[in-house]
Amino acid sequence: MISIFHRTGLIAQHLADVSSARSTGWSQRQPQALRPLPLAVALLLTTWGQAQAQQAPAGAPVATAALSEVTVSASGLQHGSSDMATPVSVLEGDALVRQREATLGETLTSEPGITSSHFGAGASRPIIRGMDGPRVKVLSDGAELHDASTISPDHAVAAEPLLATQIEVLRGPSALTYGGAAVGGVVNVLDGKVPTAVPDKGIEGSAELRANSGAREGAGAFALTGGAGNIAIHVEGAKRNASDYRVGGGWLHEGHAERKVPGSFNRTDSASLGLSWVGSQGYLGVAYTRQNAEYGLPGHSHSFDGCHTHGAQLHCGTHGPQMEDGHDDHDHGHDEAHGAVPVVDLRSKRLDVRGELRNPFTGFSALRLRAGHTDYAHDEIEEGAVSTTFKNKAYDARLELQHEPVAGFKGLIGLQTSQRKFSAVGEEAYVQPTVTRKTGLFLLEEYRWGDWRFEGALRHDRQTAEAQTSGIERSHHGTSASLGAVWKFQPGYALGASLTRASRAPSAEELYARGLHMATSTYERGNADLRAEVSQNIDLSLRKTSGDTTFGVSVFRNRIRNYIYGRTLDELDGLQLLQYAQQDATFTGIEGQVRQRLTRHIGLTLFGDVVRARLAGGGLLPRIPAARAGLRLDANWNAWEGQVEWVQVARQTRVAEFEGTTPGYGMLNLGISYSGQVNATPWQLYLKAHNLTDRLAYAHTSFIKNAAPLMGRNITVGVRVAF
Repeated sequence: MISIFHRTGLIAQHLADVSSARSTGWSQRQPQALRPLPLAVALLLTTWGQAQAQQAPAGAPVATAALSEVTVSASGLQHGSSDMATPVSVLEGDALVRQREATLGETLTSEPGITSSHFGAGASRPIIRGMDGPRVKVLSDGAELHDASTISPDHAVAAEPLLATQIEVLRGPSALTYGGAAVGGVVNVLDGKVPTAVPDKGIEGSAELRANSGAREGAGAFALTGGAGNIAIHVEGAKRNASDYRVGGGWLHEGHAERKVPGSFNRTDSASLGLSWVGSQGYLGVAYTRQNAEYGLPGHSHSFDGCHTHGAQLHCGTHGPQMEDGHDDHDHGHDEAHGAVPVVDLRSKRLDVRGELRNPFTGFSALRLRAGHTDYAHDEIEEGAVSTTFKNKAYDARLELQHEPVAGFKGLIGLQTSQRKFSAVGEEAYVQPTVTRKTGLFLLEEYRWGDWRFEGALRHDRQTAEAQTSGIERSHHGTSASLGAVWKFQPGYALGASLTRASRAPSAEELYARGLHMATSTYERGNADLRAEVSQNIDLSLRKTSGDTTFGVSVFRNRIRNYIYGRTLDELDGLQLLQYAQQDATFTGIEGQVRQRLTRHIGLTLFGDVVRARLAGGGLLPRIPAARAGLRLDANWNAWEGQVEWVQVARQTRVAEFEGTTPGYGMLNLGISYSGQVNATPWQLYLKAHNLTDRLAYAHTSFIKNAAPLMGRNITVGVRVAF
């Protein structure tokens, strides 16, 4: 016990030493970055040393405290979290209520290994282990979400965290059955829109109201399920209204001290209606979901109107005498005012079909169906007029057949197919209309032997991406495979390892983009000759789920051949020329947390993550998350629960060419909740305070980090009732 507190104290002192200075122009006395090696050694020594210390001698009492086992739906075979070969995060219950924010990215950003793309308040997508966009697949109960969020970070994810019943995150290519493209990981958002059972008491539901100070937000959600006989009906809805949010003190925006980010408002409403037939062997149901959103695009500028390329250089404005650097010597007019911040008006309609039939025929234990049709569109409105319209019409279907054990092997086979028709019309139509078709066949098998569980997966994908204006069509195919093992060498302990080879075909945007993208201040050029990526990933993890000390630590290394990224060729007054290119890359990192129970009611947790991304030849990749670490003290007493934490994010100095560094920052967060019952109806009242010291903080992963810093001091209060 003395050893773990000594090491925790050393790490806490290191966090204090690297705390960055608050400033308007970033202090001259910059903190040093968190170093990955000391953090990795600290986490591994703490957890492994405690594991060895807690091996009970003969006759000693065994600790009874244990983390509750959670079923991971996205695992394919409905494994518990302790059976997974690679790390998995599952948010449910009170933990989900505490962490829910307006966007999926911000909801998950405090989980080890996960950050967010942060594009103001309306759009934020999860980044897993430094990978984002199409490398992170977002699912709705196992079915892929078809919005426009993979195309650009200013496009919102069409999922409402307030209506989620559980959120699962599988890091790395561990969920291979969902496609080799998800080399970063999979986020599966579970909901109750399609009922799977008829409520025992005829009707059940929940309702929640919340408000916060940072954006003067008011939000509410409800869910109601009822039924009789074999019929179940579900209805749910959520609404949010948030103004421009406040940032930390001392922010200079366009030369003036500001406290609010212009255009960072967010107004969203979602509703679903579902109907199911439920029998003794399964269910079959359908749900219709409609989501509307209106949010601003901070940092959006039309000062680059008319900019184009000359070879590998940018050119803006009228032709004039050229300087030695090849750029024109003239006034680009980048300080000209162009009216109010643009607004995104989003509309998404989706029809879901879900079903499961248990014991469908001899030799098979389950048949599962997921299918959907999405009609997505959003307008980008400037000065009251529609400037660009993005549309995405797609269908998807997934069929799984799980077989009974054969010679000790248990598994499933499946087929997945989808088609996406994407178009952009207007001033920022930097991608021509495309049609993308995908088909995948997959196999997943497991074998248990004593304290070991072995798992293998195989998948073959084929993709065709057609550019409808130019008539260019590119087809890619690839085979992905993974092997994993979990060894429960002591009660409550699990050692996991996995090896994966995954193939990812380039997206239509990477192939065919060409034009100005004002939201990210880039001029993007695709490459129709891109080849498929091939990644080779190794992941090692050690977990302990019982006793006074619990922990989970994972190290990974992912080598990717032909990695596709936007290489910056030129920069002019803030506008970057991005050319989609390929080069071998390596991602290496560590993530984890360890909790020590101090007393019956109090615990202390140390957590952190580091990822390093490097191109072959020594170059660095842009917008890689900075290292971070933190300490959290939690307590519970009767109906009360609370926690206070300090999170330290290091300065990011490992930057790509044309990319600026980002200062580090520390944040103090607090949460408290009280649970009670009225006439057997449970309710919960909660309060959480984020960034209590009102630090000015920037997200290095964001394209608009300087135009939209992170939110300053923010206090959220809410009440939730379940019945």
